[in-house]
Amino acid sequence: MLRRPVFAGLLAAVLWLAPPRPDSRAWGFYGHRSINRLAVFTLPPEMVGFYKSRIEYLTVQATRPDSRRNVVPGEAPRHFIDLDVYGDSAAYKLPRNYADAVARFGEDSLQRHGIVPWHVVRMKNQLTEAFRSRDADRIISLSADLGHYVADACVPLHTTHNYNGQLTNQKGIHGLWESRLPELLAANYDFFTGPAPYLVSPTDAIWATVTRSSAAVDSVLRFEREVSQKMPEDQKYSFEDRGRSTMRVYSQEFSREYHQKLGGQVERQMRLATRLVGAFWYTCWVDAGQPDLNNLPKLTEAQIRQLALQDKEEKAAPAVETHGHVD
Repeated sequence: MLRRPVFAGLLAAVLWLAPPRPDSRAWGFYGHRSINRLAVFTLPPEMVGFYKSRIEYLTVQATRPDSRRNVVPGEAPRHFIDLDVYGDSAAYKLPRNYADAVARFGEDSLQRHGIVPWHVVRMKNQLTEAFRSRDADRIISLSADLGHYVADACVPLHTTHNYNGQLTNQKGIHGLWESRLPELLAANYDFFTGPAPYLVSPTDAIWATVTRSSAAVDSVLRFEREVSQKMPEDQKYSFEDRGRSTMRVYSQEFSREYHQKLGGQVERQMRLATRLVGAFWYTCWVDAGQPDLNNLPKLTEAQIRQLALQDKEEKAAPAVETHGHVD
């Protein structure tokens, strides 16, 4: 199918997202919301109108899976996979089918060490079915969640048991890489990814993504260590006012030097996430037979209020026991 990429309003979309307080989970609010929002502009004309009319929902709800992590049993493992606990070349040897993985390792073990690539494939199938049934609410809800998990798979520290540097005396590196650097530097990132491609094999695509992310773990840790060794503690950290609080954060000087050491790695992974989220949405639509998305009902004000209430209830709910990657 011939189509042209849609980039109108892209710059405004980036500027709309004011940098928030850094978050130690996933890409933080700024990253996840940016990725979902920008992915809309990678879609073909047949899809972009539907998604643009719901872009505020896609943007805000990009962080809902993180809100569920500590209140919904089984949610936390969907955000990561500890490839290193499975031995050398694990990304190439692990079963691609989740049932086969359960048979080999057991459900408890998989949940403990994360299931993000398998969960992305599961959600891909759910979104494809939602497109087939032309269920607008389900399409956009699943798209928001799928975007979150795909983006998580693009984060190197979501592919290792040493997810926050806690095993190498580098605690805090999680938030530094995926929240602090984008917060400070994303205004200069290049987010023009081109049109979303069709994924011939979504399973291969997501496993290639976690493999690429895993390969970057060594440099993520090594370069932080190198910068830390040359910069005194009083220069490594600073204090910034955030609302009514004063917070200890990685200094701008340290963050920028770490960014330079990484050679634009965070920008590349964020751009990859944007393109890949769009690709998954697009592939689901194509696999569903390219249904006409025109004239599907929009969310009503009552539905939007209900979603806001659900978010509030999830955040207020008592915590549940979670496996792995607990901050």
